[in-house]
Amino acid sequence: MRALHDVAAPAKLNLFLHVTGRRADGYHLLQSAFVLLDWHDTLHFERRAGGKLSREDLGAPLPEEDLTLRAARALQQATGSPEGAHIRIAKRLPAEAGLGGGSSDAASCLLALNRLWKLRLPLPSLEKIGLSLGADVPFFLRGRSAWVEGVGERITPVDLPPARFAVVKPPRGLATKDIFVHPALKRDSDAATIAGFAADPWGFGHNDLEPVARQLCPEVGEACRWLGSQGLQARMTGSGSAVFALLPPGKALGQAPAHWPRAGWLVRECGKMEVHPLVGWASSDDSV
Repeated sequence: MRALHDVAAPAKLNLFLHVTGRRADGYHLLQSAFVLLDWHDTLHFERRAGGKLSREDLGAPLPEEDLTLRAARALQQATGSPEGAHIRIAKRLPAEAGLGGGSSDAASCLLALNRLWKLRLPLPSLEKIGLSLGADVPFFLRGRSAWVEGVGERITPVDLPPARFAVVKPPRGLATKDIFVHPALKRDSDAATIAGFAADPWGFGHNDLEPVARQLCPEVGEACRWLGSQGLQARMTGSGSAVFALLPPGKALGQAPAHWPRAGWLVRECGKMEVHPLVGWASSDDSV
Protein backbone atom coordinates (compact mmCIF):
# COMPACT_ATOMS: atom_id res chain seq x y z
CA MET A 1 0.00 0.00 0.00
CA ARG A 2 1.47 3.33 -1.10
CA ALA A 3 -1.39 5.77 -0.45
CA LEU A 4 -4.74 6.28 1.23
CA HIS A 5 -7.16 8.80 -0.25
CA ASP A 6 -10.38 10.47 0.92
CA VAL A 7 -9.93 9.61 4.60
CA ALA A 8 -12.73 11.27 6.59
CA ALA A 9 -12.30 13.15 9.88
CA PRO A 10 -15.83 13.95 11.13
CA ALA A 11 -16.96 16.65 13.55
CA LYS A 12 -18.52 15.97 16.95
CA LEU A 13 -21.04 17.58 19.25
CA ASN A 14 -21.01 17.58 23.04
CA LEU A 15 -24.67 17.02 23.92
CA PHE A 16 -23.78 18.27 27.41
CA LEU A 17 -20.51 19.01 29.21
CA HIS A 18 -20.11 19.08 32.99
CA VAL A 19 -16.90 19.94 34.83
CA THR A 20 -16.90 17.82 37.99
CA GLY A 21 -13.50 18.63 39.44
CA ARG A 22 -9.85 19.27 38.85
CA ARG A 23 -6.87 16.98 39.34
CA ALA A 24 -3.71 17.96 41.20
CA ASP A 25 -1.90 18.26 37.85
CA GLY A 26 -4.39 20.91 36.68
CA TYR A 27 -6.38 18.74 34.27
CA HIS A 28 -10.13 19.14 34.57
CA LEU A 29 -12.43 16.17 35.19
CA LEU A 30 -15.35 16.13 32.76
CA GLN A 31 -18.51 14.27 31.93
CA SER A 32 -19.99 14.53 28.47
CA ALA A 33 -21.88 12.70 25.75
CA PHE A 34 -20.40 12.87 22.26
CA VAL A 35 -21.98 12.23 18.88
CA LEU A 36 -20.37 12.26 15.44
CA LEU A 37 -21.68 14.46 12.62
CA ASP A 38 -21.79 13.87 8.87
CA TRP A 39 -19.60 16.95 8.37
CA HIS A 40 -15.92 16.25 7.97
CA ASP A 41 -12.44 17.18 6.85
CA THR A 42 -10.85 14.97 4.19
CA LEU A 43 -7.26 13.76 4.40
CA HIS A 44 -4.97 12.02 1.89
CA PHE A 45 -1.83 10.09 2.84
CA GLU A 46 1.16 9.01 0.74
CA ARG A 47 4.14 7.09 2.06
CA ARG A 48 7.50 8.86 2.07
CA ALA A 49 10.92 7.32 2.52
CA GLY A 50 13.33 8.15 5.29
CA GLY A 51 10.76 9.01 7.93
CA LYS A 52 10.01 12.42 6.41
CA LEU A 53 6.70 14.06 7.29
CA SER A 54 5.13 16.87 5.30
CA ARG A 55 1.71 18.48 4.98
CA GLU A 56 -0.15 20.26 2.18
CA ASP A 57 -3.20 22.39 2.93
CA LEU A 58 -5.93 21.98 0.31
CA GLY A 59 -8.41 24.19 2.13
CA ALA A 60 -8.06 26.67 4.98
CA PRO A 61 -4.40 27.08 6.01
CA LEU A 62 -3.37 25.32 9.20
CA PRO A 63 -0.72 26.19 11.81
CA GLU A 64 2.74 24.97 10.89
CA GLU A 65 2.72 22.34 13.67
CA ASP A 66 -0.90 21.19 13.62
CA LEU A 67 -2.32 18.14 15.42
CA THR A 68 -2.07 15.99 12.29
CA LEU A 69 1.71 16.33 12.05
CA ARG A 70 1.99 15.96 15.82
CA ALA A 71 0.00 12.72 15.61
CA ALA A 72 2.19 11.35 12.84
CA ARG A 73 5.33 12.22 14.78
CA ALA A 74 3.95 10.69 17.99
CA LEU A 75 3.17 7.46 16.13
CA GLN A 76 6.70 7.34 14.74
CA GLN A 77 8.19 7.86 18.19
CA ALA A 78 5.94 5.29 19.87
CA THR A 79 6.72 2.57 17.35
CA GLY A 80 10.19 3.45 16.07
CA SER A 81 8.79 3.31 12.55
CA PRO A 82 11.20 4.47 9.81
CA GLU A 83 8.24 5.33 7.56
CA GLY A 84 7.24 8.85 6.58
CA ALA A 85 4.20 10.43 4.95
CA HIS A 86 2.97 13.35 2.93
CA ILE A 87 -0.42 14.44 4.25
CA ARG A 88 -2.87 16.58 2.30
CA ILE A 89 -5.78 18.09 4.21
CA ALA A 90 -8.99 19.53 2.78
CA LYS A 91 -10.08 21.50 5.84
CA ARG A 92 -13.84 22.06 6.03
CA LEU A 93 -14.49 22.11 9.78
CA PRO A 94 -14.01 25.54 11.38
CA ALA A 95 -11.30 26.02 13.97
CA GLU A 96 -11.95 27.11 17.57
CA ALA A 97 -15.55 25.93 17.25
CA GLY A 98 -15.84 23.10 19.80
CA LEU A 99 -16.48 20.66 16.94
CA GLY A 100 -13.26 18.71 17.50
CA GLY A 101 -11.80 19.28 14.04
CA GLY A 102 -8.15 19.16 15.07
CA SER A 103 -8.63 16.14 17.34
CA SER A 104 -10.59 14.35 14.63
CA ASP A 105 -7.82 15.01 12.09
CA ALA A 106 -5.29 13.60 14.58
CA ALA A 107 -7.37 10.46 15.19
CA SER A 108 -7.87 9.81 11.48
CA CYS A 109 -4.14 10.35 10.98
CA LEU A 110 -3.28 7.75 13.63
CA LEU A 111 -5.70 5.22 12.15
CA ALA A 112 -4.60 5.86 8.56
CA LEU A 113 -0.85 5.72 9.25
CA ASN A 114 -1.28 2.65 11.44
CA ARG A 115 -2.67 0.98 8.34
CA LEU A 116 -0.42 2.62 5.73
CA TRP A 117 2.75 1.82 7.68
CA LYS A 118 1.46 -1.69 8.57
CA LEU A 119 2.11 -1.15 12.28
CA ARG A 120 -0.90 -3.19 13.48
CA LEU A 121 -1.14 -1.29 16.76
CA PRO A 122 -4.31 -2.26 18.68
CA LEU A 123 -6.85 0.37 19.57
CA PRO A 124 -5.75 0.77 23.24
CA SER A 125 -2.22 1.63 22.10
CA LEU A 126 -3.54 4.21 19.65
CA GLU A 127 -5.77 5.67 22.37
CA LYS A 128 -2.79 6.13 24.68
CA ILE A 129 -0.99 8.07 21.95
CA GLY A 130 -4.17 9.98 21.15
CA LEU A 131 -4.80 11.09 24.73
CA SER A 132 -1.34 12.67 24.81
CA LEU A 133 -2.45 14.84 21.87
CA GLY A 134 -5.86 15.91 23.15
CA ALA A 135 -8.74 14.81 25.37
CA ASP A 136 -11.13 14.27 22.43
CA VAL A 137 -8.84 12.09 20.33
CA PRO A 138 -9.68 8.74 22.03
CA PHE A 139 -13.39 9.31 21.35
CA PHE A 140 -12.74 9.75 17.63
CA LEU A 141 -10.58 6.62 17.64
CA ARG A 142 -13.49 4.64 19.12
CA GLY A 143 -15.78 6.12 16.49
CA ARG A 144 -19.25 5.78 18.05
CA SER A 145 -21.62 7.86 20.18
CA ALA A 146 -20.27 7.69 23.71
CA TRP A 147 -20.47 8.77 27.32
CA VAL A 148 -17.03 10.20 28.15
CA GLU A 149 -15.55 10.85 31.61
CA GLY A 150 -12.30 11.69 33.35
CA VAL A 151 -9.94 13.63 31.10
CA GLY A 152 -11.32 11.87 28.03
CA GLU A 153 -9.98 8.38 28.66
CA ARG A 154 -13.10 6.70 30.11
CA ILE A 155 -15.38 5.98 27.18
CA THR A 156 -18.65 4.04 27.27
CA PRO A 157 -20.57 3.50 24.00
CA VAL A 158 -24.21 4.64 24.05
CA ASP A 159 -27.00 3.95 21.58
CA LEU A 160 -28.89 7.03 20.45
CA PRO A 161 -31.67 7.38 17.89
CA PRO A 162 -31.11 9.09 14.53
CA ALA A 163 -31.09 12.86 14.78
CA ARG A 164 -30.45 16.03 12.81
CA PHE A 165 -28.97 19.22 14.21
CA ALA A 166 -28.65 22.86 13.29
CA VAL A 167 -25.11 24.13 13.89
CA VAL A 168 -24.21 27.82 13.94
CA LYS A 169 -20.60 29.05 14.07
CA PRO A 170 -19.97 32.80 14.57
CA PRO A 171 -16.93 34.29 12.82
CA ARG A 172 -15.01 34.59 16.10
CA GLY A 173 -13.52 31.46 17.64
CA LEU A 174 -12.62 30.54 21.20
CA ALA A 175 -9.40 29.01 22.48
CA THR A 176 -10.07 26.10 24.83
CA LYS A 177 -7.28 27.14 27.21
CA ASP A 178 -8.86 30.58 27.68
CA ILE A 179 -12.05 28.92 28.93
CA PHE A 180 -10.37 26.51 31.33
CA VAL A 181 -8.11 29.08 33.00
CA HIS A 182 -10.94 31.56 33.53
CA PRO A 183 -11.66 32.16 37.24
CA ALA A 184 -15.44 32.20 36.64
CA LEU A 185 -15.51 28.64 35.27
CA LYS A 186 -17.75 26.33 37.31
CA ARG A 187 -15.69 23.30 38.30
CA ASP A 188 -17.92 21.48 40.79
CA SER A 189 -20.96 20.10 38.93
CA ASP A 190 -22.51 17.04 40.55
CA ALA A 191 -21.63 13.73 38.95
CA ALA A 192 -24.26 12.55 36.49
CA THR A 193 -25.21 9.01 35.46
CA ILE A 194 -25.66 7.34 32.11
CA ALA A 195 -29.15 6.30 33.19
CA GLY A 196 -30.10 9.92 33.85
CA PHE A 197 -28.72 10.95 30.48
CA ALA A 198 -30.48 8.10 28.65
CA ALA A 199 -33.86 9.24 30.00
CA ASP A 200 -33.56 12.52 28.04
CA PRO A 201 -30.45 12.47 25.82
CA TRP A 202 -31.30 15.57 23.79
CA GLY A 203 -32.25 17.77 26.75
CA PHE A 204 -30.01 16.44 29.52
CA GLY A 205 -27.67 18.66 31.51
CA HIS A 206 -25.91 21.80 30.34
CA ASN A 207 -22.50 23.03 29.23
CA ASP A 208 -20.46 24.38 32.14
CA LEU A 209 -18.14 26.17 29.70
CA GLU A 210 -20.91 28.21 28.07
CA PRO A 211 -21.26 31.05 30.64
CA VAL A 212 -17.55 31.87 30.39
CA ALA A 213 -17.65 31.51 26.60
CA ARG A 214 -20.50 34.01 26.44
CA GLN A 215 -18.40 36.50 28.42
CA LEU A 216 -15.39 36.07 26.14
CA CYS A 217 -17.40 35.89 22.90
CA PRO A 218 -20.86 37.50 23.08
CA GLU A 219 -21.65 36.05 19.65
CA VAL A 220 -22.17 32.68 21.37
CA GLY A 221 -25.23 34.09 23.11
CA GLU A 222 -26.33 35.78 19.91
CA ALA A 223 -26.16 32.48 18.03
CA CYS A 224 -28.22 30.76 20.74
CA ARG A 225 -30.82 33.52 20.58
CA TRP A 226 -31.03 33.23 16.80
CA LEU A 227 -31.68 29.49 17.03
CA GLY A 228 -34.24 30.27 19.72
CA SER A 229 -35.97 32.60 17.25
CA GLN A 230 -36.32 29.55 15.01
CA GLY A 231 -38.18 27.75 17.78
CA LEU A 232 -35.16 25.65 18.78
CA GLN A 233 -33.41 24.98 22.11
CA ALA A 234 -29.73 25.82 21.65
CA ARG A 235 -26.54 25.24 23.61
CA MET A 236 -22.83 25.46 22.95
CA THR A 237 -20.72 22.45 21.96
CA GLY A 238 -17.37 21.86 23.63
CA SER A 239 -15.54 25.11 24.37
CA GLY A 240 -17.31 26.91 21.50
CA SER A 241 -17.85 29.12 19.72
CA ALA A 242 -20.25 26.90 17.71
CA VAL A 243 -23.73 26.26 19.10
CA PHE A 244 -26.29 23.67 18.06
CA ALA A 245 -29.90 22.62 18.43
CA LEU A 246 -31.81 19.42 17.77
CA LEU A 247 -34.04 19.70 14.69
CA PRO A 248 -37.47 18.13 15.18
CA PRO A 249 -38.64 15.79 12.38
CA GLY A 250 -39.62 17.81 9.33
CA LYS A 251 -38.05 21.02 10.66
CA ALA A 252 -35.63 22.91 8.40
CA LEU A 253 -33.88 26.22 8.84
CA GLY A 254 -34.56 29.10 6.49
CA GLN A 255 -32.06 28.66 3.65
CA ALA A 256 -32.16 32.24 2.32
CA PRO A 257 -29.40 34.51 3.68
CA ALA A 258 -32.11 36.84 4.99
CA HIS A 259 -32.97 34.15 7.55
CA TRP A 260 -29.35 33.79 8.75
CA PRO A 261 -28.14 35.58 11.87
CA ARG A 262 -25.53 37.79 10.19
CA ALA A 263 -23.18 37.86 7.22
CA GLY A 264 -20.08 35.75 7.81
CA TRP A 265 -21.79 33.29 10.14
CA LEU A 266 -21.66 29.61 9.24
CA VAL A 267 -25.06 27.86 9.42
CA ARG A 268 -25.33 24.16 8.65
CA GLU A 269 -27.75 21.27 9.07
CA CYS A 270 -26.01 18.01 10.05
CA GLY A 271 -27.05 14.44 10.68
CA LYS A 272 -25.78 12.23 13.48
CA MET A 273 -23.28 9.71 12.13
CA GLU A 274 -23.78 6.23 13.55
CA VAL A 275 -20.24 4.92 13.02
CA HIS A 276 -16.96 6.59 12.13
CA PRO A 277 -15.87 5.60 8.58
CA LEU A 278 -12.55 4.28 9.91
CA VAL A 279 -13.95 2.00 12.62
CA GLY A 280 -12.04 -1.28 12.41
CA TRP A 281 -8.87 0.20 10.97
CA ALA A 282 -6.84 -0.37 14.13
CA SER A 283 -4.78 -3.57 13.95
CA SER A 284 -5.92 -4.30 10.38
CA ASP A 285 -3.65 -5.32 7.53
CA ASP A 286 -4.91 -4.17 4.15
CA SER A 287 -1.96 -5.01 1.95
CA VAL A 288 -2.04 -3.70 -1.62
